[in-house]
Amino acid sequence: MTTVTIEVASIETTAARMKSAFRGEPQGCYISFPSHEELWSTLTANRWAILKALTGAGPLGVRELARRVGRDVKGVHGDAQALVAAGVIDKTTDGKLLFPYDEVHVAFMLKAA
Repeated sequence: MTTVTIEVASIETTAARMKSAFRGEPQGCYISFPSHEELWSTLTANRWAILKALTGAGPLGVRELARRVGRDVKGVHGDAQALVAAGVIDKTTDGKLLFPYDEVHVAFMLKAA
């Protein structure tokens, strides 16, 4: 089972993880955002529904994805394109959408200002 962690992380944290990975140290799978605002503006409620439908599902076409989330094709297409552009989901060579993970872990911390 492949798990991805969606997180808010600094550039320094991400760079340190990359350096460790280049040394051959396993890091796991991460999708990192530089701020909470960036995370929430990218992963809206409708886009979370898309991630939920794609998790563990394999490649899906936009029409099937729209059917699974109960939305119109045009809206799902726009949200899926935003997720592809942000690097959250992938597009296969045949145009299907893929989120290659079986589960999602979300990790971030809020501290006093």
